[in-house]
Amino acid sequence: MAWTTEEFGESHEGIVGAVLEDGSEPKPAYFDIGSGAEMYRTSEWWAYDGRMRRPRAAAVRAACSCGWRGPGVPVPWDELDEDGLEELDVSGPRRDWSEHIRTVERRTVPLPEDLAQLLSALEDKLCALAEDAPAAALRAVAALDRLSRRAGREAACTIEEDGEQSWEALGRALGIDADRARYLVTRYLLLH
Repeated sequence: MAWTTEEFGESHEGIVGAVLEDGSEPKPAYFDIGSGAEMYRTSEWWAYDGRMRRPRAAAVRAACSCGWRGPGVPVPWDELDEDGLEELDVSGPRRDWSEHIRTVERRTVPLPEDLAQLLSALEDKLCALAEDAPAAALRAVAALDRLSRRAGREAACTIEEDGEQSWEALGRALGIDADRARYLVTRYLLLH
């Protein structure tokens, strides 16, 4: 099961991955899930138990779609029952990935403190309003949507006019990959 955050999405999707005896990562495992042409593909730890000609994991570790990898944790095969990896505790890799996400957050461009506080207060207010007066909450959300599209377009136009910002640098500032940064700017440029 993959881990994501709303802010970073697929740019920092995490899983518990397998590590082979030689320290490499195995190729993705494929599973036939029925009579159709679809094949399920995964690189998650649980698929590497040595069965059905798949390699056997020597260790597991957190892996992020950005390329980051956490430290490996040896798999204690002699302590596991015949179900293999199903009972393996993978809470350590999850904590490692969460720490990686906190590092990514620290590297993003900071919001001005007053704006961060305002956004937090606004979230609290809107969530309470959604329960007490849902129509008023929808009206407020629609107003915020209009405001965010205008501000997003203005920011995207400024970035485009500047022309000196690389997609990689913008992506780092936002905590996302370069392709996602380009998509975000393009999306706001196309809004009317």
